[in-house]
Amino acid sequence: MKPLFLFLLFAFSLFNLNSQTQGISYSAVGKGVATTFLSDYQCLGINSSALGWKPTYEGKKFTTGTSEFAFGIYSEALNADKLKNLYGSVKDKVFNRSTTIDAAKQAEAIANYAQAGVSISFDYNWFGFAYQGKLFGGLAVSINEHYQYYSKFNQQTTDLLFRGSSSQYFDSLKINMNGTTTTIANRPDINSDTLKNVDLGILSVPLNLSKITYGSEVKMVRNRTYNVGYGRKIIGIGDMIEIFGGIGGRYIQSLALFNLQSDDKGLKMFLAIPQSKTVDYGAIADINPSTFNSPKSLLPKSMGQGFGLDFSVSALFFKKLKVALAVNNIGRVTYDRNVYKVRDTLTQGISMSGISGFDVTQSIGKLISDGGMLQLQGQEKLVIGNASDIRLGGSFEPFKFLHFGFDFVAPLNRDNPGSIQNAVFSFGGDLRVLKVVTLSAGYFGGGVYSNNFPIGIKFSTFGGSYEFGISSRDTISFFTKNKNGISAAFGFARYRF
Repeated sequence: MKPLFLFLLFAFSLFNLNSQTQGISYSAVGKGVATTFLSDYQCLGINSSALGWKPTYEGKKFTTGTSEFAFGIYSEALNADKLKNLYGSVKDKVFNRSTTIDAAKQAEAIANYAQAGVSISFDYNWFGFAYQGKLFGGLAVSINEHYQYYSKFNQQTTDLLFRGSSSQYFDSLKINMNGTTTTIANRPDINSDTLKNVDLGILSVPLNLSKITYGSEVKMVRNRTYNVGYGRKIIGIGDMIEIFGGIGGRYIQSLALFNLQSDDKGLKMFLAIPQSKTVDYGAIADINPSTFNSPKSLLPKSMGQGFGLDFSVSALFFKKLKVALAVNNIGRVTYDRNVYKVRDTLTQGISMSGISGFDVTQSIGKLISDGGMLQLQGQEKLVIGNASDIRLGGSFEPFKFLHFGFDFVAPLNRDNPGSIQNAVFSFGGDLRVLKVVTLSAGYFGGGVYSNNFPIGIKFSTFGGSYEFGISSRDTISFFTKNKNGISAAFGFARYRF
């Protein structure tokens, strides 16, 4: 299952990303707005009251689908060529190929990633099903996968991660060549053969980890969610106004969590990650009360479990104007396997290899594996609040072929792993140019992202019975070498009956 997930993470990275406020739906991604545009199972986690609306196509009360995804890499500090290097390293990891870079490439990577925020996200729909009826209302279920990574490192932490024990940050290096150990002063002109034999980097004046990592931040979460939602009309006054309410919930299996922040308040970190080829806790695992050695199985084991709740309300005025308000994913996850926090200790020496390639996500393994930068302390359990948000949306449909609107999405707690960092604003819409073809376009900005102009196309055949489409979150990236993202959203298996 892990190779499948990594393959999906890589396979579609040739397209263009940004914020995940539109969910997995390719149609919503293509216009940047979702709150009053999505119904059936796609509205779960966004606006469950939409399940009470009339079905998109008259007489088709059931909707089912699978294999929808949205993927992207984004960094305001990296252009297309630099992102290709990152893409290549991720690809090598997916196919279990070793990657090595020379000293010049290491220096390039350090220059690229120091102070550069990098965001990687992936969402996948394993299965979705919905029923929408006039009397009963709407009921929907779905199973989704979500991966979110963000990192930003200071100059010295970046150098340590990519060069490891041979980092220029150390005053001296302990070298082991042909069974003989010597300590030499660290200097820029040491040849590569010598650097390959460095066992330990040494600081003459020990520093606290919080001092070394000051200004650095890493957030990563990978969840599988089992979602359900119900929505229906509450009250209506002819064609003037209809009010809808919705509620939703999810069971969360968290497969991995990492959160590090080093700032004026000090260094804080917590994690719950399974051991693997890239993550080896070493001897510390023997005294951790939550140590879990996962047996080999088809499905990955969860590190934590929890729940999330959604509440929403929407209104339809004169059959043309929609307005909706939703609060989503209120809840928490309790982690009780491989839970660790950091000890802010004095650090004099570090023994670790550097990142092999440009794949900055390897930083997590380098930070926490035995011999890495951080000193870990085992924990029995950890309770973390969900990445919750509040959203307000509205749209106007003057004609059957034209539908446009806006979205405002803000985090309820930006410190929770997986949360958007700041409010995101967007507006966009659909233009149905043929019976079977709908074009989408829009704009969104805010959060940690610059201005973006999404675009998409959707095909609905056999009277809406079968639907597929593709979209990108930033049209401009197709026409400029200075693009800051790679992303795509795609779906090919949505059916109505």
